[in-house]
Amino acid sequence: MSATALEPISLAPRVVVFDYGEVISRSPSAEDRAELVARAGVSAADEPAFWAAFWQHRPALDQGTLSIAEYWAAVARAIGADWSTVDVHELWAIDHRSWLSVDPGTLRVLHALRDGGTRLALLSNAGADFSGWLRSGSFAPLFERVFVSGELGLVKPDAAIYEHVIAELGIEPSQFVFIDNRADNVAGSLAVGGDGFVFTDAASLESWLRELAA
Repeated sequence: MSATALEPISLAPRVVVFDYGEVISRSPSAEDRAELVARAGVSAADEPAFWAAFWQHRPALDQGTLSIAEYWAAVARAIGADWSTVDVHELWAIDHRSWLSVDPGTLRVLHALRDGGTRLALLSNAGADFSGWLRSGSFAPLFERVFVSGELGLVKPDAAIYEHVIAELGIEPSQFVFIDNRADNVAGSLAVGGDGFVFTDAASLESWLRELAA
């Protein structure tokens, strides 16, 4: 059954810039997380330490200062694991695959914006390995530009990444509207003179955007 299209949303001359993870994509499922933990050979007692290390080293991976191999080596050191290079390839694949989903509600909002003539871009804290999916996935034509932190050497919520995006889009800060599920990343947009919305669900986002358009 096909989803009903939303009425267009026109925000020109503003540009609406979307985060990817947990905004366009869904969160990794419990099954995804369990598969990663199982492949890592982590016991239930050691699982909290695994996830702590997983997220502790993520910013460096997203900024491109750690390679995929270096990232997983850092996680291994933190929990005392001894993974082979093949183990790392599989851990990367399971982790990567867990983020390759789409939220149909968010996609409907994106299409409503596009149908209203609103310019759209994507800005994600992600390793360079995600660039192919973000630039070539079925949703990619919705965006005029895709910005990936691992390629830029910059990460949200540092002011420099928003300033780079604003300059590349050729707009004023006041025309920059940023959607992210993390409040600190949205605060980074506000700090450089843009606007923003902390994403929780597509219905709330749609309501906020329509109020902004009005």
